Amino acid sequence: MHDPPRILIVDDNEANRDILATRLATQGYDLSEAADGEEAIAAAKALLPDLILLDVMMPKLNGFEVCRRLKSDTSLPFMSIILVTSMGDTKDIVAGLDAGADEYLTKPVDQAALLARVRSVLRLKALQDRVVAQAADLADWNRTLEQRVAEQVSEIERIGRLKRFLPPQIAKLVASSDHERMLESHRRQVTVLFCDLRGFTAFSETSEPEEVILVLREYHTALGVLVDKFEGTVERFVGDGLLVIFNDPLPCPDPSMRAVQMAVEMRDAVAKLAVKWNRAGHDIGFGIGIAHGYATLGTVGYEGQFQYSVTGKVANLASRLCDEAKNGQILIDGNVFNAVETLADAEFTEELSLKGFSRPVKAFNVRSLKSIHST
Repeated sequence: MHDPPRILIVDDNEANRDILATRLATQGYDLSEAADGEEAIAAAKALLPDLILLDVMMPKLNGFEVCRRLKSDTSLPFMSIILVTSMGDTKDIVAGLDAGADEYLTKPVDQAALLARVRSVLRLKALQDRVVAQAADLADWNRTLEQRVAEQVSEIERIGRLKRFLPPQIAKLVASSDHERMLESHRRQVTVLFCDLRGFTAFSETSEPEEVILVLREYHTALGVLVDKFEGTVERFVGDGLLVIFNDPLPCPDPSMRAVQMAVEMRDAVAKLAVKWNRAGHDIGFGIGIAHGYATLGTVGYEGQFQYSVTGKVANLASRLCDEAKNGQILIDGNVFNAVETLADAEFTEELSLKGFSRPVKAFNVRSLKSIHST
């Protein structure tokens, strides 16, 4: 809708055009004129008026045909049309409305009727424009929504694919816009859990490869469920060994307690599997080591193949404690013991002389949990 409203007056009689223009000029409308049907169509396409006062009986093209052509042209915006003619027969009025006209005025035109009809159809034009604008806004909103949904679905699919090869937390970060900053090398206090099977080397040397793969698949499946449950980050699989980090790359509350609780459930899960394995003649046990301290974390590797890795004494300590653990034992260092002392039933075992450590390390064996700690 133009401001002021734009009106095109079409009549082959100049006097009639002048009368209409004079009566409408007092209302402040933007007025233009055309002398026949062809001029009317050209002016309508050039000016895009809000309203056309259209004579019916004209040379070249009559008003009905002009009306039909303008209304059928989908490239044009909505234009209100009032047919102005001396033809007052009902069938002529019906023909004009069928051609697409919005109103009908008979000559001679009454001043009050003219102004009332003009105001009425301009209101119709304004409403039509509002509907078109709202429809366009809705279409834009739908396109935006569809794009956002498509992006979210794509991200979910991407994360799903990545989770087959990466820990869930790392997969989410890789799929996000902040992954480069969050995965770059940094130093943080973490709890590290290392676990592996007792007697696995002897088992793998005396068993068929298919049996070994089956045992590993059952073992990894059982532990993987628990790692996801406690939101740990798997740093690596090393045959029957598994290294899990807590408190990185995403911080978590009570990392040591999470690790110990997960370890207890891992011990129970593998003990159930061991019963089945023992029935098949496989003498396999399970041990866990847990340590807490500062480490350097970040991605290592080469272009096209990266791994999220933990480096530092704490990871080595967890691995060494695991090496010392007997079947069914969960050995923890002093830092972990101090963090879980009130919630876990743990006993001091002995000071261990571990490879790579110049001083003996105090080790504690976790027997059970005193209560279930919220994760």
